[in-house]
Amino acid sequence: MATNFWSPIRLSVEIASISGVLVIILGLFFGKIMANRRFKGKIVVETGFLLPLVLPPTVVGFLLIVIFGRNSPVGQLADWLFQQPLMFTKWAAVTASTVVAFPLMYQSAKAGFEAIDEDIENAARVDGANEWKLFFTISVPLALKAIISGAILSFARALGEFGATLMFAGNIPGKTQTIPTAIYVALDSGNMQLAWLWSASMIGISFIMLLCVHFTKS
Repeated sequence: MATNFWSPIRLSVEIASISGVLVIILGLFFGKIMANRRFKGKIVVETGFLLPLVLPPTVVGFLLIVIFGRNSPVGQLADWLFQQPLMFTKWAAVTASTVVAFPLMYQSAKAGFEAIDEDIENAARVDGANEWKLFFTISVPLALKAIISGAILSFARALGEFGATLMFAGNIPGKTQTIPTAIYVALDSGNMQLAWLWSASMIGISFIMLLCVHFTKS
């Protein structure tokens, strides 16, 4: 009972943590590029970044299967890198979580960077700061509240990912079974005790995450 209960929780936190790091890196990179820049087709690119927010999880899962399947060039490259198919592995769950959580981090980071007074950044450039130094010593500290909020929300979203993960990573106990998929299986098999315990753990974690977001904004 104890092992069955803690295994999906540990795996969910591990997957969400790895996904969170990837999402922060990608969100900061693309958020900074897209903030305060105007170019032809920008609205199309941004729409693509935000698409996973509105797409049904099954559609996201289907697209991941198509993109990373063994018949696709990307899937064959993944097979070569990992020496096994990406699907039905922990890294498939990380990929699914990263895709669905990225828009939240991107939006927050972009909003934080857009709120920075351009005169401050220009003054740093005049003083000789290169773009990397400017990014890490000026832009990120000034947008830190928005970045932290986005990181917390992204972690919570990755932790709760279900549909795309189930399709792309499966539901293998101890390998790809996260809390949401474990709840689904427990409910389907009539094990209400485990379903309630896992649901309570998700509610507790999500509540704490939202509290953290509230405190970062206050």
